[in-house]
Amino acid sequence: MQKRSKYLSAFLVTLFSSSLAFASGMVLKLGHIAEKTNPYAMGADHFAELVKKKSNGEIEIKVFPSSQLGAQKELIEGLIYGTVDMTLTGTAELGTFQPQMAIFDMPFLFKDRAHAYKALDTVGMELGKPLEAKGIKLLGYMENGIRHLTNNVRPVKSPADMKGLKIRVMQNNIFIDAFREWKANPVPMPKQELYTALEMKAVDGQENPYIDIETNKMFEVQKYLTTSRHAYTPWLILYSKPLWDKLSADEQAALREAAIAARKVQREANKTLDDKALVSLKRQGMVVSDLDKQEREKMMEKVKPVYEKNLATYNKEVSDLVFGELKKIRGN
Repeated sequence: MQKRSKYLSAFLVTLFSSSLAFASGMVLKLGHIAEKTNPYAMGADHFAELVKKKSNGEIEIKVFPSSQLGAQKELIEGLIYGTVDMTLTGTAELGTFQPQMAIFDMPFLFKDRAHAYKALDTVGMELGKPLEAKGIKLLGYMENGIRHLTNNVRPVKSPADMKGLKIRVMQNNIFIDAFREWKANPVPMPKQELYTALEMKAVDGQENPYIDIETNKMFEVQKYLTTSRHAYTPWLILYSKPLWDKLSADEQAALREAAIAARKVQREANKTLDDKALVSLKRQGMVVSDLDKQEREKMMEKVKPVYEKNLATYNKEVSDLVFGELKKIRGN
């Protein structure tokens, strides 16, 4: 009887402890700007499912796509002030709050996807630590993708073909500087305004991953696609640091583990859907031009001043850390 009582007491202690691990009925809001059919929107949904599973159903994440909670700038500000729990956002917009994060937007920075993944999951996480002082907790990197150029004026088969084209770019100095070096006329603009701007011919073209070009139906207002592969952009899984600090250790662990698991699934799905999107864009009638090795090297050569200008604004220790790790991962 005494032995049974001892086991019962131990069971009750365990049960009571586990009930304290997660706040009952916690509901978190995660906002992002993508349409529900976009791969990183799917990644957000998968992340929410994993968190629910890992928390035994005690943490529910309500996902608000399509800028329902605001544009990227408003979402990041919401994290800082604790009015938004979570968001997925790009390095371009985040760079306006923490400039060193924009280093990953440098053109032709990564050799390929595998190179990007290794860099972001190591030095990228290290680079995100200073965000905490700004009120932002970095949980990991999902994928936006490899970016390509479209326009409605002419095929672009070399940097010279970009001359004079009005190209919508993200509101990011690195992208603005790069397209200026390629002699285009960069027009920074929120993504929500892009389709209308293309339709009204306020801009000639834009640059995005294949999947974005397809899901946003840009093939309806763009004729020419160039497989430029001029940049790789990730999406960051971010949590409000003021709210993060109020979570229990178990709640934090559930969110971290879910972010890592969702990251892997989302990246794999994104690559598959991106490949399918290119096939679809060709089927929709877009004229596709490939940049050969020589022309891509010309593009890379022309943006050396972009590296010099922007790296001068970063802490040298940060630049050395990032490029040292990139070189090590690349193996040369």
